[in-house]
Amino acid sequence: MTASKFASAKSTSFEKIPIIDISSIKTNTGFIQIAEKLVKTAKRVGFFYITGHGISIKVMQQALAASRRFFDLPVSKKSTVAVNKNQRGWMGQGMAQLEGSKTYDAKEIYFWGWDVGPNDPDVLAGTPMVFPNQWPEEVAPFLRLNLMPYYDEVISLGRSILSAFAFGLGKPKEFFVKAYEKPLGRGQLVYYPPMSTEDEKQERFGAASHTDFGVLTILLQDTQGGLQVLNKSGDWIEAPPIEGSFVCNIGDLLERWTNGGIISTKHRVINRNKTARYSIPVFCDPASETIVDPKDFSNGPILYEKITAGEHIAYRNHRNFTQYMK
Repeated sequence: MTASKFASAKSTSFEKIPIIDISSIKTNTGFIQIAEKLVKTAKRVGFFYITGHGISIKVMQQALAASRRFFDLPVSKKSTVAVNKNQRGWMGQGMAQLEGSKTYDAKEIYFWGWDVGPNDPDVLAGTPMVFPNQWPEEVAPFLRLNLMPYYDEVISLGRSILSAFAFGLGKPKEFFVKAYEKPLGRGQLVYYPPMSTEDEKQERFGAASHTDFGVLTILLQDTQGGLQVLNKSGDWIEAPPIEGSFVCNIGDLLERWTNGGIISTKHRVINRNKTARYSIPVFCDPASETIVDPKDFSNGPILYEKITAGEHIAYRNHRNFTQYMK
């Protein structure tokens, strides 16, 4: 494919997307310093890399390997867990069209979340966004086996990061604890095929420009690259993979919760490589019925009405995924 200006982006200085080492987060001095760095970065950029997180390379690699194995399955096998309106299961290409984009995204996704059973009280009560996962046990038993250890460790990491955010925003570090006893914590395996000539002609992205819906995203990306972030100057910059790190970003729900105090930043993905790109974001969002009230963090003019986390995320899902439009 010839060079093109479509989705061009500047190379990144890591002064623009900071790298934050959180290895000392369990010490008093380290916790305070990390909290200050996180909040400063969230107000200025909204994106940052996390190192020193304590999750082993082995656990991360096992999750990525399971993702590759799943997407390599034939459509007939993946379709045994076709995505439902509960946002669980496999979504084929063409089913995600993000708000404002010219066309659908080229990606495939497998969705899962907090692992509840059909008789869970929240499931029986119809609590928004709380549903059993669709595990393809018959065709891909490796999926649950390799994803849940990864998921549990990332959710635990998210709780640690959010405790530092709470403290840095002037709240007790335990502020988010109750909201994350049974978090929504939605995970995605994402497959991005190589960009085709037709994709470029249609200006089709792996993931078109968007902000994330929830509170905090913790992303594991492979070595391919392709993630781009919109900076405050209006320039797209690359967010290349750094081995052993996670890319983290603030979502719309936390921007809303802080009354615009910290920012949810637009980003997109385009895979210009000749091979597929894989990533695993986990959206570390609070329990569905958590009340998100900007007055918790602001005494100034309130920009947003309070809402529950589940209502907000369900609303955004309905506007971006085609299974809700049938």
